[in-house]
Amino acid sequence: MFALFFAKIPVSFFAAATCTHKFFFFPNWWEYLTTQPSPPDCSITLNFPSDIWLIGLAVIDILLRLAGLVAIVSIIAAGVGYITSSGNPENAAKARRRIYNSLIGLAIVFIAAGLVAFLGNTLGG
Repeated sequence: MFALFFAKIPVSFFAAATCTHKFFFFPNWWEYLTTQPSPPDCSITLNFPSDIWLIGLAVIDILLRLAGLVAIVSIIAAGVGYITSSGNPENAAKARRRIYNSLIGLAIVFIAAGLVAFLGNTLGG
């Protein structure tokens, strides 16, 4: 029965798919490559020595965006901690330090992500 279900799916269903699927706001690992995948098979041809750097830059870009997401969650959690400190000056000071540190981390992530995007677009196209 399982094989019969997949036997009836038209081939155009798979051929019409695009190769630009993204998860949330993370880029694809092939973001900076000069040859982008094309439907229906979404295959990519790699030039071994030169494309490794571009794939590495895309992976770093993914990790930087993940770090930015973590910084934003940390800011929100510290804000909740600041609100719920109930007038305790130690907890309020701890939450303020966490907010400051998270904002500094977020600024570093923005600068680094901009640098990585600039390098990836310059080197890869």
